[in-house]
Parts: sequence; structure tokens; C-alpha cells
Amino acid sequence: MSRVWEEGYPWDMLLITRFETFLRNTLPTAISDWLYVKQMNRWFRHENYGLMPLNRTLRKEPVFNDDLPSRITCGTVVVKPNVKEFTETSAIFQDGSVQEGLDYIIFATGYTCSYPFMDDDSIIKSRNNEVTLYKSILPPCLEKPTMAVIGLVQSLGSTIPTADLQARWSTRVFKGLCKLPSHSSMMDDIDEKMGKKLKWYGQSDTIQTDYIVYMDELASNIGIKPNLTLLFLTDPKLALEIYFGPCSPYQFRLMGPGKWNGARNAILTQWDRTLKATKTRVVQSTQKSLLLYFLLKIFVLPLLLIAFWVMFN
Repeated sequence: MSRVWEEGYPWDMLLITRFETFLRNTLPTAISDWLYVKQMNRWFRHENYGLMPLNRTLRKEPVFNDDLPSRITCGTVVVKPNVKEFTETSAIFQDGSVQEGLDYIIFATGYTCSYPFMDDDSIIKSRNNEVTLYKSILPPCLEKPTMAVIGLVQSLGSTIPTADLQARWSTRVFKGLCKLPSHSSMMDDIDEKMGKKLKWYGQSDTIQTDYIVYMDELASNIGIKPNLTLLFLTDPKLALEIYFGPCSPYQFRLMGPGKWNGARNAILTQWDRTLKATKTRVVQSTQKSLLLYFLLKIFVLPLLLIAFWVMFN
């Protein structure tokens, strides 16, 4: 994926939204997977560049690189199948092709989670690279909740707001303001979420999580999740921006503990600040209304569902 998305906006401002999350988690799996693959291929068709994954519907974390397609097109990067074997100065690939004259080989094989500074078995259990933490934060086996693991999650959302919300949840647990369930209930919750992660992301991405769903879960526990129903009645302009606009961390400063009085204005002006960095030369504006754009997307969804219903009936 390119970091620069539709109309030149950063990709996350257009894709990390509550509306997009609703579509991914509500539509039938076949339609959701089709939309996901179509969205990933908007910039270029991955199969034409030899980059289509085998398990194409697994929601792996995408690679962001604005140069890769052009590098492949120019021939400075060559995509090859898996390596069958190495010789002293060459690599033999599974399709029988050979790359001669190699000086260096870099293995980018990932890593496994381990904690050599503490007792793995009693504090942070790692089962087949599956980290056993309640809410991806709290070791459930501790006699008292006195330790939190911050940042051991991976999502398409920003890391710093995630860590911030984890820390806010943890401090309320430490103070006794956020009550924990029993040990067995915590383990059941961990196992249930792990099953969903394995289904969506595969064995290699067990710390992967859905950004907005996870943030809302923590926010609900400490009373800071934005109340969209109330906002649609009292402040519809803000509610529309929260639902269809980017899920920026200001949303979790609108109410409850840690409330910030400037959060509403920050949400309503976030598009202006994004463009401030690129508008170094002011020209006549022909920009269409972002609200109109999002409303059009709403009407497209029913038409899409009707089309699929007609196709399969």
C-alpha cells in the first residue's frame, strides 16, 4: 500500500474510521474479503508484480512502500519464489532459476516473543508465540494486578495512542477503579480473542488486533468511549466527523476521566492541520465536501448488497 491515498490524504485518515470498521466486521465474510482485496489492489494489481500472498484473505498487516512498484517496473527489484537451497555464491529458487554472484544475504524472517528477564511460566506465558495477557496488557496469573505490559500489540492504528489508552486503563486498575473479573474469566476472554486472531490474521500475527475495536473496548471499561447516539442528538456535526472521519485519539478525550475541553475543536479541524503541511502554495480550491463524499459511500453500500443478492438468488 502507498502512504498517500485518495486525493493525496494519508491512508490512515481515510481507512481507519468507524464506518470502515463497521463494514469490515458486519458484512458477510465473502463480501468483506472481496472488498479488502479490491482495496489493496487499488494502487496496482499485486498479482501482476508477483506479490499476491497465498492466503490472500488473511488480514495480515500490509506493507507500506511508495517505491516498490516503480522499483519492480524499472527492474532494480526482482521478485522471486522461495529459496530451495544456497550454494557458496548463489541461490537456487523453487522454480529452478539461479541467482549467481551473491555477496550478501539478509534473512528477514521475523522474530518470536520471549522475556529472558522474568519467569515466562508464571508471569507472561507465551504459548506458540501467543502472548497470554488480559486485554493484551495484564498478566492474569499475578496474585495482585501490579504490572502492566504496554505496547505489546500490533494494529493498523497508531502505536502511541494505543499505548496511551493502555496506560490509562492500567492506572485505573492499579487504583482499584476498574474492577477485574476472576482468573478463569480472564483466561476465557484471552482464549476467545486468540481464536478470533488466528482466524483473521494467521499463526504468525497473534499480537495483531483491530485498532478501533480494541481502543473502544478499553475506552468502554474506563468510561471514555464517545457516546455516538447522544452526540447524533446533541452535536450531529461532531458525531458525523467521529463516525465517518479518522478515528484520531482526540475522540477518547471528549468525556470521562482525562477529558480535554479542546477535543471537539481538534476533531473538527484535523483535516485543516493535515493539509497545512502540503499547502505551501495556495491555489483556488475545487475540493468537494468530505461530508458529501462519506454520505455517498453510505448509499453505495445498500446498492452493493442488493447487487450481491441479485447475483446469488
